[in-house]
Amino acid sequence: MSHAIQDRPVATVTRASSLSSARLPRWSPIAIAAGSIAAGIGIGLAAGWHSRVQWGMIAALLFVLTTYVLTTKVEGSRQAKDRVATSLVWVCFVLAVVPLLSLAWVTISKGMEVLDPYFLSHSMNGVLDAEAGGGVYHALLGTIEQVAIATVIAAPIGLLTAVYLVEYGGGKLAQAVTFFVDVMTGIPSIVAGLFVLATWNLMLGFGPSGFAGAMALAILMMPVVVRSTEEMLKLVPNELREASLALGIPKWRTILKVVLPTAIGGITTGVMLAVARITGETAPILLLVFGTKLINPNPFEGAQSSLPLYVYEQYAVGTDAAVSRAWAAALVLIAFVMILNLVARGIARWKAPKTGR
Repeated sequence: MSHAIQDRPVATVTRASSLSSARLPRWSPIAIAAGSIAAGIGIGLAAGWHSRVQWGMIAALLFVLTTYVLTTKVEGSRQAKDRVATSLVWVCFVLAVVPLLSLAWVTISKGMEVLDPYFLSHSMNGVLDAEAGGGVYHALLGTIEQVAIATVIAAPIGLLTAVYLVEYGGGKLAQAVTFFVDVMTGIPSIVAGLFVLATWNLMLGFGPSGFAGAMALAILMMPVVVRSTEEMLKLVPNELREASLALGIPKWRTILKVVLPTAIGGITTGVMLAVARITGETAPILLLVFGTKLINPNPFEGAQSSLPLYVYEQYAVGTDAAVSRAWAAALVLIAFVMILNLVARGIARWKAPKTGR
């Protein structure tokens, strides 16, 4: 009996040691990545490939293969599969981030050459496209007005449509609305511009204006708002609705006071995604707004300009001064969308329901 008691700790230690296995150090992914990058560059140079994209693809492939081989030898095939999956996620993340950072770097480096207070406060009135000078004020003003009008039109309609689909819809009408929302999601921007051109301009006889372009942008914006708002409303727990209804509160008031405030953060984010999509559209503006070098603060009469159209026009000229203005306008457009997103996040945090501990 005493021998059995004395042998028990030894058996426990033996069992614990058999369950433990060797593991790669924590710095191994960084070392493997550095070695893969060096090997990818070396292979690319030896093969005479001058494209850095090819170097990066070789480095990514070597990183995954090296991770699998080393992990299989040290930790076993099961851990190797887990590390390969993690490595693939990191490789995809890098492949997605690198073009984005490259685009941002090129836009900032080229756009800052011309971007200054004069560029933001003057138009192209009296300035030839081939000459240096001029500014983007008229295009920035047109973009702000057109996007604001499109948001005022599309956001309430999209929000109410989503509320109907989630809270009230359940029959054939809801199915039809869902079907047409899906169809509208894939409509090219030029089709929305042609629709407004055929109805507003040709049939009703109105001329080019910022409002016509805003209606086309609203058509493109509505399905995005409907879809994003619908998903956010579905995430609201049914318990909140049931608790409100159990207190005798009408359904419309439950939606207004409980459901919408709970989902306001996601709804605001969805609206901003829709705004970001329409801000860079050029085809409807080219058809319906026409573009101008003058400052036109009235979106309901006369031709206007916009930042995407300004970029297209200046880059099409092809001179050094015009191309520099195009890069600067592109940088202003990116900053405009970024500011809108920051404002939206601030509003979402401000209006989000407060939770206690």
